[in-house]
Amino acid sequence: MIAKKQLTQLKKLLPGEILLEPATLKKHSGDKWFATHLPDAVALPRSTSSVAKILAFAHKHKIPVTPRGAGHGYVGGCVPIHGGIALSMERLDKILEINPRDFAAVVQPAVVTAELQEKCERRGLFYPPDPASRANNSIGGNIATNAGGPRCLKYGVTRDYVLGLEVVLADGSICRLGGRTHKNKTGFDLHRLFVGSEGLLGVITEATLKLIPLPPFRANLAVGFNSMNAAVRALQSIFAGGFLPCATELADEFTLAAAAKRTGSKRLLGCKAHLIVELDGQVKSVRQEIAAVEKIMRRQTPLFVERGLGAHECEAVWQIRREFSYALRDTGLTKLNEDIVVPRGKLEALFKFAASLQKRHKLRLACFGHAGDGNIHTNVMVDYTQPGVKQRAEKCLDELFSWVIKAGGSITGEHGIGLAKKRWWPQAVTAETLKLHRTVKQALDPHGVLNPGKFV
Repeated sequence: MIAKKQLTQLKKLLPGEILLEPATLKKHSGDKWFATHLPDAVALPRSTSSVAKILAFAHKHKIPVTPRGAGHGYVGGCVPIHGGIALSMERLDKILEINPRDFAAVVQPAVVTAELQEKCERRGLFYPPDPASRANNSIGGNIATNAGGPRCLKYGVTRDYVLGLEVVLADGSICRLGGRTHKNKTGFDLHRLFVGSEGLLGVITEATLKLIPLPPFRANLAVGFNSMNAAVRALQSIFAGGFLPCATELADEFTLAAAAKRTGSKRLLGCKAHLIVELDGQVKSVRQEIAAVEKIMRRQTPLFVERGLGAHECEAVWQIRREFSYALRDTGLTKLNEDIVVPRGKLEALFKFAASLQKRHKLRLACFGHAGDGNIHTNVMVDYTQPGVKQRAEKCLDELFSWVIKAGGSITGEHGIGLAKKRWWPQAVTAETLKLHRTVKQALDPHGVLNPGKFV
């Protein structure tokens, strides 16, 4: 709890930026995960200097501060589990610059990802990171979790597009790290330390992002298969043929059945696996390559192949993919979404292991996601009205994460640790790595005020 006297001082320090109304506290108590906790106050700063004042005050009085972006995370990363101040960046929402000569954009953290992409694309520029909820999530949140998305197969994740950051440290110090050049080896690569740091090390108030030329043409294939093995073999054949798609998305039978019910697609209903492959680049080369990739697909005797040429037809294919999560929610089961990653060569083994988990724990698993880089969203579907199902689900997750770690994989590819994966964090890294994380945290946040209760 923040003392009443301290709340009064804080409101006086930042008029109109500290809110205490119950509805506002509730709105800032969680994200898309299950846990919530009311903060004592919500801070809505209008500037970097306001963020600095809030953190300096919290540092001095040892008040917990939980930074948050748009609140679209899936792991409870912005739940203010220790109360204190929920520091929302939602008012810092301006695109400050899009520079086609430097191939750089300067943005505040609450800029919506899709908005930035649309404004860049109108000028022939491209910001590739594309989380599934890009129409709602913010750049600051993407940076804090190192968000990915389908296109990271070819283009990389958010980290690869962060040239520089303005960051406010726990004591209120304002640091400008990196810059706007596409090469920079002046000292440590400190700005990248804050990418994926989940609000534990500092608060991002401005980002300078790398842009690239917008590919003028897109084409994709939507391919149905009679088995997951055939789909995985088809994917491997694409790489073996020397092709690097910008995205490859794979879905299993349970996911497709749910999507068929939601969308009315009879083709999906007959599929045991579904693969989307997208290429981009120059018109002539993409048309040639998509035809060559289609030939590779047909060697696996697919149930069907649909081709999309140009942005409009491609988006029609992706619209089906965007229905997957909603379709799984339509089943009435609770979806425990785990964004695990395995080495590419272990993809087939992952699907086999997921099938064994279903039988062993009598639970349905829905697997879909970014197959090209091994990042498969493995959703444990739970009916909590059944007796003993909670314990079965927990054992299932324990086995899933243990298998992924032993396979050389990662317990999270893009959502982060937050609260949801805190339980498996000590298994996922070595004792030396744990110690190093704590050393960095202690150095930058000695009082532990930033996002306390999370994995460090």
